[in-house]
Amino acid sequence: MRKPRALNGATEGEGAFMANPQASAVASGSKTVIHPLAVRITHWINVIAILIMILSGWRIYNASPLFDFTFPDGITLGGWLAGALQWHFAGMWLFVLNGLFYVCYGIISGHFKSSFLPLTWQSLWSEFKNTLRGKISHELGVYNAVQRAAYIGVLCVGLVLVLSGLAIWKPVQFQEIAALMGGYEGARWVHFIAMALVVFFILVHLTLVALVPRTLWPMFSGRAEVSREGPK
Repeated sequence: MRKPRALNGATEGEGAFMANPQASAVASGSKTVIHPLAVRITHWINVIAILIMILSGWRIYNASPLFDFTFPDGITLGGWLAGALQWHFAGMWLFVLNGLFYVCYGIISGHFKSSFLPLTWQSLWSEFKNTLRGKISHELGVYNAVQRAAYIGVLCVGLVLVLSGLAIWKPVQFQEIAALMGGYEGARWVHFIAMALVVFFILVHLTLVALVPRTLWPMFSGRAEVSREGPK
């Protein structure tokens, strides 16, 4: 009986859960795992958690705006402040638990090292200039320098988002964190800016998916056709 083809020591079956997403293909026209199961599951859980936090967060913001504008009620979640807070906390815990699992998986499996490293200022600047010229290099399962920096950056923003949220939720219990952000009001500003950066990242992410639609299906299936040149 023929054994399943291995990817860096992991088969395309259950072993692909820990496979290296940037593994090179060995056969033209075959399919290889470019997004392991753990990455796909945590990605879509994050979609739900972040959507809940954004929409409920807008309703919470409307109760005490930082600026001279509010978000339309029709695009907020929760109905009223107390309801929005309940949704927000539910989304927060889902986001935190999912994030902890993803970080642990990324470190243990080597996903972070293989997907986001190495990253140098020289490669980042070079790729950024290419992006401005409209010359975006992209292969399925392989991140260029700008993408690596963006993903590392949004992970850091996610941490700031959680810490500032804790400072707002429990300013006395987490007074040390709140103090680092300038107190309760400072934490509100930090939280709003962090969420704005996440929304900006999502908009750019969705735009790139629209421009390169072949990147969407592999986030469901995990696999993509590959050739000797790389993933298609």
